[in-house]
Amino acid sequence: MASVACIGECMVELRQAQGGHSIGQGQGGGLYSRGFGGDTLNTAVYLARLDVKVDYFTALGDDALSDEMIAAWAAEGVGTRRVVRLPGKLPGLYMIQTDGKGERQFFHWRDSAAARRLMDLPETDEILNSLMSYDIIYLSAITLSIYEAAGRERLFAAIKRARLLGTRFVFDTNFRARGWPDRDVAREVFAAAFAAADIVLTSTEDLLALYPGDGHAELMARIPSSELVFRLAEPVSVLRFPGGSSEVRAEPMTKPVLDTTAAGDSFAAAYIAARLAGSDPVEAARAGHRLASLVICYPGAIIPGYAMPPKKRHRPATSRQATK
Repeated sequence: MASVACIGECMVELRQAQGGHSIGQGQGGGLYSRGFGGDTLNTAVYLARLDVKVDYFTALGDDALSDEMIAAWAAEGVGTRRVVRLPGKLPGLYMIQTDGKGERQFFHWRDSAAARRLMDLPETDEILNSLMSYDIIYLSAITLSIYEAAGRERLFAAIKRARLLGTRFVFDTNFRARGWPDRDVAREVFAAAFAAADIVLTSTEDLLALYPGDGHAELMARIPSSELVFRLAEPVSVLRFPGGSSEVRAEPMTKPVLDTTAAGDSFAAAYIAARLAGSDPVEAARAGHRLASLVICYPGAIIPGYAMPPKKRHRPATSRQATK
C-alpha cells in the first residue's frame, strides 16, 4: 500500500464563534471555540479520509493539549508513530478571524512551540532516515519556515537520500511572509525546494508575494520540477507534466463560500491521493478542485466526515511507481 510522510506543525486553533459575545469584550471580541490545525496536518487528515496510508512527522509537548491532538489524529486514521514528545514543551497557538466573504486572517503564538525542535533532537537522525520507507514526502513552505537553516539543510539532505531509493518529494509553496526573516531568505529556500521536488503545488498568491511583477510564464519558469500544478487567482489550475501541459477549471460553485481555510491543503490531499491511485495529473487536479470546492463551504479546516465526497474507484497503486 502506498504511503505518505507529512512533515509540519499542528497548533491549537482559536476560532471566533458566530454571534458569540461576552460581557466586557470590546468591539470584535467574544467567545472562541478551540480546535487544532496546521496546513500539512490538514492535508494528512484528508489523505487518511481518502484511504491513503499517512504518518505525521512533528514534535509535541507532554501536556494535555498534545495528548488531545494525538488522540484526534489517530481517530482520523493519521499515523502518529513519528511524533516526538518533548517534556515541558507546548504546541503553538493561532487565532482565526474571517470576513464576510470567508477570507481569513491568522494571528500566531508559536516561537517556542515544540515542533520547531524536530530537526535538532537526539531522535532526528532516526526520524529522517525513516523517510526512505515512504512513497511520498509532503511538506510545505510553512514547514520549512519553522526550522533554522541547519535544520532545513538536514531535512533536504534526508529527502535527497530518500529520492535515490525512489521516494517522491511533493512541495507545497504555502507562503506566509511572517514566518520568514525576509523574502531573500525565503527565495533561497524556495529555490532549494524547487530543485529537489518531483511535484510542486503552487499558486499565484504564493509566488507573486515572492516574485512581484512576474507573469504566469515567468513564475512557472522558476520551477524546474517536471510536474507542476499552478493554481491561478480564479478557480483554474495550469498543469505542466512530462509530455504535455493542460488547464483544469473547477466546476462552478453551487453553495456559498463560508471559509477558505484549508482550500489548498485539501486540494493537495486529493491531488496526491489521485496520483498515488494511478490517475494522471489532469484527473488529479480535477479531484483537487472538487474537494477544495467542498471544503470552503464549511467553517474550519476539517469538514465533517459525513460531508466528504463519495470515494472514486481508481486503479490500485501498490508501489513507488504510482506517481511516475
